[in-house]
Amino acid sequence: MPKFIYVYHGGTAPKDPAEMEKVMAAWNAWYGGMGDKLLDGGGPVGMSSTVTSSGVAEDGGANPVSGFTIVEADDKAAANKLAGGCPILTDGGSVEVAEVIAM
Repeated sequence: MPKFIYVYHGGTAPKDPAEMEKVMAAWNAWYGGMGDKLLDGGGPVGMSSTVTSSGVAEDGGANPVSGFTIVEADDKAAANKLAGGCPILTDGGSVEVAEVIAM
């Protein structure tokens, strides 16, 4: 079965512990609903750097990554449907979906 990576952009981390608990419960429920399709829950990431032939930029890039997850799905349409339940979408973020090409 094909693997897909979800790359998260945007969203905000709650500062209030009660709100953080609520957000984590939503993520855990979403992960739980995926069952064995969830291969790697991934997680949030720190500020990224962009490496090019002319050097390194430490600004996070044009559309900074905020996290990732790896899933299995029958096809990209099914992966997109699974991503539609992601809690980051209710926080103004987005999910980029791409198939991981086996080599």
